[in-house]
Amino acid sequence: MSAIALACAATWAHAQVAAGKADSSRGDSALAIDLKREEFAYEGGGRDPFISLLKSGDIRPLLSDLKLVGIYYDERYPVRSVAVLHDVTNGKRYRAKSGDIMGRLKVSQIRSREIVFTVQEFGFERQETLSLAKQEEMP
Repeated sequence: MSAIALACAATWAHAQVAAGKADSSRGDSALAIDLKREEFAYEGGGRDPFISLLKSGDIRPLLSDLKLVGIYYDERYPVRSVAVLHDVTNGKRYRAKSGDIMGRLKVSQIRSREIVFTVQEFGFERQETLSLAKQEEMP
């Protein structure tokens, strides 16, 4: 028998065994292949890696939604200064001190007429400033 004929016979025999059609008269026994699917369960052992770390509340407020309403600036102790911000999308008011974190915004510094934020997005940090609106003088 040639090598090609032997390869074809072996392939046919393997296909017959896999299909469960082995010739029982020849004494061939069908191979029983038991396939099991691997299953995972996340029960209290840690967090589920397929659930997003960001919650909808974690990204709010956005810097573009905030309006600086007022600053109570303490010249002696600038760390005690407080800025009042208004979220124009939902009407919520925030009182921010230096070091406070609001979503992705961290209050870096409060000056007499402006507040400086450190914005954390996509692994990068940048500084943004909100200033008080200029007051018109009354005649």
